[in-house]
Amino acid sequence: MEILILIIVLLVLLFAVSEIRRSLISRPVLALFKRVLPPLSDTEREAMQSGDTWWDADLFSGRPDWHEFHKISAPTFTKKEQAFIDNQLPTLLGMINDFKIVQQDRDLPPEIWEYLRTEKFFAMTISEDFGGLAFSAAANSHIVSRIASRSISVAVTVMVPNSLGPGELLTHYGTNEQKKYWLPRLADGTDIPCFALTGTEAGSDAGAIPDTGVVCKGEHEGQEVTGIRLNWDKRYITLAPVATVLGLAFKLYDPECLIGDKEDIGITCALIPVKHKGVKTGDRHLPLDQAFMNGTTSGKDVFIPLDWIIGGQDYAGRGWRMLMESLSAGRGISLPALATATGHVAQRMTGAYGYVRQQFGLPIGKFEGVQAAMGTIGGTNYILESMRRLTLTALCEGKSPSVITAMTKYHMTEMGRTVMDRAMDVHAGKGIQLGPKNYLGHGYIAMPISITVEGANILTRSLIIFGQGAIRCHPYVLKEMEAANNPDEEAALREFDSLLMKHLRFATANVFSSLWMGLTGARFNSSPVSGFTARYYQQLTRMSRALALTSDLAMLSLGGDLKRKEMLSARLGDVLSHLYMASAVLKRYEDEGRQKGDIAFVEYALDYHLHAIGEAFRGFYANFPNRILACALRLVSFPWGIRYSPPADRSYQDIADLMMEPGVNRDRHTFLCYWKDDSEDMTGHMELAFQAMHEHAELYKRIRKAIKRGDIAEDLNGDNLVKAARKAEVINAEEAKALKKSEKLRVSAIGVDSFKPGALEKNKFF
Repeated sequence: MEILILIIVLLVLLFAVSEIRRSLISRPVLALFKRVLPPLSDTEREAMQSGDTWWDADLFSGRPDWHEFHKISAPTFTKKEQAFIDNQLPTLLGMINDFKIVQQDRDLPPEIWEYLRTEKFFAMTISEDFGGLAFSAAANSHIVSRIASRSISVAVTVMVPNSLGPGELLTHYGTNEQKKYWLPRLADGTDIPCFALTGTEAGSDAGAIPDTGVVCKGEHEGQEVTGIRLNWDKRYITLAPVATVLGLAFKLYDPECLIGDKEDIGITCALIPVKHKGVKTGDRHLPLDQAFMNGTTSGKDVFIPLDWIIGGQDYAGRGWRMLMESLSAGRGISLPALATATGHVAQRMTGAYGYVRQQFGLPIGKFEGVQAAMGTIGGTNYILESMRRLTLTALCEGKSPSVITAMTKYHMTEMGRTVMDRAMDVHAGKGIQLGPKNYLGHGYIAMPISITVEGANILTRSLIIFGQGAIRCHPYVLKEMEAANNPDEEAALREFDSLLMKHLRFATANVFSSLWMGLTGARFNSSPVSGFTARYYQQLTRMSRALALTSDLAMLSLGGDLKRKEMLSARLGDVLSHLYMASAVLKRYEDEGRQKGDIAFVEYALDYHLHAIGEAFRGFYANFPNRILACALRLVSFPWGIRYSPPADRSYQDIADLMMEPGVNRDRHTFLCYWKDDSEDMTGHMELAFQAMHEHAELYKRIRKAIKRGDIAEDLNGDNLVKAARKAEVINAEEAKALKKSEKLRVSAIGVDSFKPGALEKNKFF
């Protein structure tokens, strides 16, 4: 007993007396921390320091505050934004013939280019002070999504000037003179911008950019000035073939120290008129047969004045930080908008096709194999729209959440690929025959474009989401890293000591809380709501705590090696991502008033996310190199095993049935899918057939019964079916007239495009 009391007293002294604690605990831990600290390159450090944290930090902390989360208001449109959405946007959509744009012209027609300029589609993010529209991220996303439901080529053309590029960079970092000159010209379409970042040898490794600028003396407008002599060779640059102004990223050097005492200044961004001497617009690329402009640009010994640096001389060397802080537009708005458009189109059109296309006397959407594909489309689309909304909420609040936008870009583009694959599976031959009425083909072909740009998805998943998330979202790690890098050793020790004690309390609480939640199945966790979603809130809180515990000990055990263990870190990134996506689903369900028609979609989504989280943890524990620690972590977090099941068959079937029902629920889930009331239109022919068949469902029911009785031959369709039904007195004359119209639409809808001999070879389709 005396020994136990002595041990307790010693421990109290050890932790309570700061001088003793710092000397015996914090100092050696700080030395260890510096040794295991992940090495960061300059570009990684700048990326780590850019942007904000938001709900991702709550999820990573293990203590998500669901009540505060519910208080976050979803963004709404201003009157000006709504007017544009109701007027200019439908006008543009009605002008688009995507098959002609892609297959025949390989460019947008002149009238669309002119309409985009005059109606300021290229100026959605530019301030009204400079002639722009000053639209919110929510309006930007809605507009790009609707356009993408019609044409990926037109959507990309619109989204690039409103995404990462000259307009975005000038708005945030440009000098007053640069803004006054360039932004009005970009707003009214006088100038078309592009931004050149990617080079032959530099993809994801920004530090490897081979394009250089050297500070030197040169002649500009007849005078000798201090400027930069540039050499670059860029590729994959969207809008480069038609751009009039070029944003350029390069590595800047000052060997003669003309602008400071540093020779290697770093990545810098400049704005250069394409007509400037030495600038060369090269060949055009053909990105997966899409018609948006994309190509190369180069320059050799191009001299520019220093004031062409975006932000002026003060921003020399700050280019990478600028780019990282501005990536939210591409990662959080534009590419997710394309993915969501894919989901809305796939759900609306596949639901219609599943009902219109019949086999063995039944809509194909009633067969379980097809229902599995349709359920995946509908459930995944619900996730896509939910994630789009939640991320836009952060952006509309003025946040620049780098980890969230990385998660959004990666998972939404991957889910877009999933829904498109399943839609093609259901449509079969209808989906693969390209033509004016094919609403899937071009989107299917273009899908890898979104996967690849703004950071290839493999890199985003394996390095960025958890690599940044673990440090940015953790309550203490980034602060501890900053303390460890403090050159004042005593100040560093005092700061680190304070953080370490908080971190230890945090970790200890996570151990006991994770074990308690695991043993009780999280049944005692609080939930902000009642009903069937309550259990999901409880389980997500439990998984949040498990992530905090597992991440902490993984970083402690592996240190810098965790950065190189990409498969392991990717799995922890998956846990964080699925927690975020599940949160988005719950938030949308509450924001929309807990719609009864959404229950099947919500259950599918949340079961899918919890199962994915369980599988990510299972894979992490199975492959973690420290087997003792892996077993301990699994035992604490999942004492009864990992028991999350994938969505039930019932969920797939319920979703498939709802997709084939016209009405408010279907419209709410697919409102971004544009269709024209025209039987010759790309989507209109399917939508009108779907509506007609539902309108005359009773007639078709009578005919099916007559076929079963043998009164009507089973191999008839169109006019022949109508005549046979009339002859058998299954329908009257008035009904025959209505059925004839419906059958014409149905036969057209299940048909595919074909071309006269020689038309394809001569490229004459119309």
